[in-house]
Amino acid sequence: MNLIDAITAQAPELQRIRRDIHAHPELSFEETRTADLVAELLTQWGIPLHRGLGGTGVVGILKNGDSPRTVGLRADMDALPMTEANQFAHASRHPGKMHACGHDGHTTMLLGAAQELARTRRFDGTVYLIFQPAEEHGGGAREMMRDGLFERFPMEAVFGMHNMPGIPAGHFAASAGPVLASSNEFRVVVRGKGGHGAMPHLAVDPIPVAGQIVQGFQTIISRNRKPSETAVISVTMIHAGDTPNVIPDTCELRGTVRTYTRETLDLVEQRMGEIARGTAATYGAECDFEFTRLYPSTVNHEAETAFAREVLADLVGPERLLVQTPIMAAEDFAFMLEQVPGSYAFIGNGDGDHREAGHGHGPCLVHNTSYDFNDSLLPIGASYLTRLAERWLATPRG
Repeated sequence: MNLIDAITAQAPELQRIRRDIHAHPELSFEETRTADLVAELLTQWGIPLHRGLGGTGVVGILKNGDSPRTVGLRADMDALPMTEANQFAHASRHPGKMHACGHDGHTTMLLGAAQELARTRRFDGTVYLIFQPAEEHGGGAREMMRDGLFERFPMEAVFGMHNMPGIPAGHFAASAGPVLASSNEFRVVVRGKGGHGAMPHLAVDPIPVAGQIVQGFQTIISRNRKPSETAVISVTMIHAGDTPNVIPDTCELRGTVRTYTRETLDLVEQRMGEIARGTAATYGAECDFEFTRLYPSTVNHEAETAFAREVLADLVGPERLLVQTPIMAAEDFAFMLEQVPGSYAFIGNGDGDHREAGHGHGPCLVHNTSYDFNDSLLPIGASYLTRLAERWLATPRG
């Protein structure tokens, strides 16, 4: 690997920072301590900054020379509302809060790049360092944009990165086009007529109606969607009744829908509403149908992804650069890519062998109580972000 020596020498300090953030997780829009730490370090390295976008967001403004060229680098800061199973020294000190997705590592890698860029200033232009709140819940990227992120800090392109368990450490994956799905939620309330469980003919039981709706939703996937267009409809919650001998008045269904294209999402939403309302009417019930679009699909731009792959191939070698198969998870960096060209890469987090004694018994997967970020990635990711910014600003546009 062709890493930056100065960043590699800083690996112990980067590990200390990452583990400090891990031990003090903060939920979406509550990242006050993390934002304070980021601001303190940027100030220490002589990087001007702006605070408050999206509530707790921090943007570092690293300018050198006279060029009008610009590029944005983004990392997320928030943790998840989970209780950590790990018992090693840097485990969460706050029950019910855990860095189970590696945002502690993402923040630290961007800090490592910020320090190196500020130290060497081997670029002509401006690098915007985006430390974003609330990726997990609340769409912090969208909130920063609503507060004027790209108007105040115009960027030619924006780049992000996420760790990926299962990909070997030291490997990257990056591909153009959709790499992550849109995230959407639905709520269906079937309204029947309650009654005695022994006399169902005098009632309108909402539970079998709800069961028919669940089955009907899957015909959208098998019979309405193009076979070449991927989509997932998962009913994950069913709530009805309080007593065994009482037919309830209502039955509530909730779940998630994932697609890669807006056209497929439009189709799925339309058909779900038609099936829910039509099925309820068939059985003499009524139905409330709600559909909420949360995050759009993360779609990498062609030119920016090709550029990122060139940087990665030089950094880790082409043999460690993989094609990213699209997955159905979602990411609010998608909002940024809808407004500004850019690309979102994945850095391998390994299979969990890096975890120290005292880790939980579960797998080292994101959103798992036994997860921990792989600290060996810190100099790799920081070197990538540094080289990406330097090369982008040095490459003629057009």
